[in-house]
Amino acid sequence: MPSNKRNVSYRRWIRRVSLFLFFLFCLKHNGYAQIAPVKILNKMFNDTSSGSKPKWIGYPILGYAPETAWEIGAAAVLVFYAKQDTSNRLSEVSGFSFFTLEGQYGTHFEHAIYSNKNKWFALGKLKFQSYPLHYYGIGPSISGESLGLAHANYSLIRERALRKIKGSLYLGLELDYVNLSNVRFEWKNGVQQTESILGEDGFSNLGLGLGIVYDTRHNVLNVRNGYLAELGFLTYQPVWSSTNKLNTLFIDNRAYFKITKRNVLAFQTLGQFSKGEVPFNQLSMIGGEMMMRGYYLGKYRDKNMLCFQAEHRWLPFPFSKRFGGAVFAGIGSVSPNLNFDKLLPSAGGGVRFLIFPKRDVFTRFDVGVNPEGYGFYFFIGEAF
Repeated sequence: MPSNKRNVSYRRWIRRVSLFLFFLFCLKHNGYAQIAPVKILNKMFNDTSSGSKPKWIGYPILGYAPETAWEIGAAAVLVFYAKQDTSNRLSEVSGFSFFTLEGQYGTHFEHAIYSNKNKWFALGKLKFQSYPLHYYGIGPSISGESLGLAHANYSLIRERALRKIKGSLYLGLELDYVNLSNVRFEWKNGVQQTESILGEDGFSNLGLGLGIVYDTRHNVLNVRNGYLAELGFLTYQPVWSSTNKLNTLFIDNRAYFKITKRNVLAFQTLGQFSKGEVPFNQLSMIGGEMMMRGYYLGKYRDKNMLCFQAEHRWLPFPFSKRFGGAVFAGIGSVSPNLNFDKLLPSAGGGVRFLIFPKRDVFTRFDVGVNPEGYGFYFFIGEAF
């Protein structure tokens, strides 16, 4: 396996599993000098507060990769019910910030927020970072080696605000803003490995559109039974100052079946289809911590992407009150058209720990593998 890919996987793993460092930090910090370790662990892992009240957890993050050197930061997750009414759907806000010894930095936020009586639904993410990304090329038939690093300042604002129409059906507006500036490619061996790349001089694209969502989930961090069907359309036009002219269609279909009290089967089909002038960093990508785990996010990219994954979850195991597990498998690909003739498989498994018992929220540690490599992932909440 190429050393750069192996180190990227380790960096992700080290950064996420560094939740353990939070406990070491608490034990050594002056402010906790008089608190027994058992009380600290009890406060973090024994969910003694009312199930209707907001609950949060924060912890430091630490990682290492050759392209960034040491990475240091902090992360936090907040879960709550609107008006502290548990008949409302569980809302979640998460984020983390970091900086590296090479002068790189980043701040990421994600949220899924339901209003009282679930009348409004806001789903979005914000990313601001100066961070290098491995670039492998475009298409499903690229080589296994990274062609180089793309250094840039990257900003992303993706927001969806939807209003309940009837029952579990929502309709609303979608906004997507992507900005890439100060782009510099550091090619392997100092020689450019590909022809000119759309977006290599930077771009600023604003997409506006509509979204329709059918959502029967109650707890978005751990769905035991329900459905999600999302269809979104975004158009990016020079008339509102977009660098490129393109259109993008999103589909996200999920189904969850509660087999027994502790067993859940989950399925997801995810697609993104674009037409027009699509810069390299707005192409559809597979990989990462949510879909096709085990692949480096962005290794495979093109105008169109279609993926499917299935997962069996034990939440928790029959012999434990807090520990559970999951096995998963996925298949998908990218394509310049709709001929997905090269399919990429992935599979894996992981352990779960019930961190917020009264809210049925687990942390997950997953290992994803594929014919080309592997990846480690540590997050609060399920992948989908």
